[in-house]
Amino acid sequence: MAGKSRIEWTENTWNPVTGCTQVSAGCDRCYAMRLVNIRQMRNPRSPRFGHPFNEVMLHEERLDQPSRWRAPARIFVNSMSDIFHQDVPDAFISRIFDEMERNPRHVFQVLTKRAERMKRYANRRYKNSPCPPHIWLGVSVENMDYAWRATMLKDTAASVRWISAEPLIGSLLGLSLDGIDWIVAGGESGPGARPMEARWVRELRDRCKIDGVSFFFKQWGGEAKKNGGDKAIIDGRRWSQYPSKRTGRAA
Repeated sequence: MAGKSRIEWTENTWNPVTGCTQVSAGCDRCYAMRLVNIRQMRNPRSPRFGHPFNEVMLHEERLDQPSRWRAPARIFVNSMSDIFHQDVPDAFISRIFDEMERNPRHVFQVLTKRAERMKRYANRRYKNSPCPPHIWLGVSVENMDYAWRATMLKDTAASVRWISAEPLIGSLLGLSLDGIDWIVAGGESGPGARPMEARWVRELRDRCKIDGVSFFFKQWGGEAKKNGGDKAIIDGRRWSQYPSKRTGRAA
């Protein structure tokens, strides 16, 4: 639930909130939902014992974990939930942001599908200056039906903005990357994974190269065997870019 992560684009995960509810097509085969409903809610030693994934839980005892991690790290915030879920009170969100602000040695990767609430919260909290550059604010955009989340993100008081196109279940050729610093893309994995077309990935990669946006390709997912068995190579190369500075774009 916290600590070292096997997610390729981060180093640690921090989950002061767990549990979520589905809001869009990208949620259909959520790995966190499977993990909780199949394993954790049946494990008497888990804090989620008896609590299905659609029950949002707040974990106050985890709020200070980043302060106790002395080595600088990239930290994915709420890999098992969504910080801006409607069942997370503003006061608790503020305590999460307080902890992030106290620890500028880390990079905090915040990701949401609830872009409207993030915009409202961040613009209220950071009305005089943008969110600190070690706190990256991002949204999920799985296909063009949810491109509006990127539009909301561009109007959010962030220093570093990023998009997770994972699972990528449709072309994002029409998505504007203006004001975006980083894109993470990947196919769906797990039981019943929906296929991802190679051209969707190449479109994003090429757009990022043209627009100077950092590009990180995580995996082909259900298409891995079709692309030579390597889960993260595009046309003979791995793409594992991050913004070169906390404050913006990268090569």
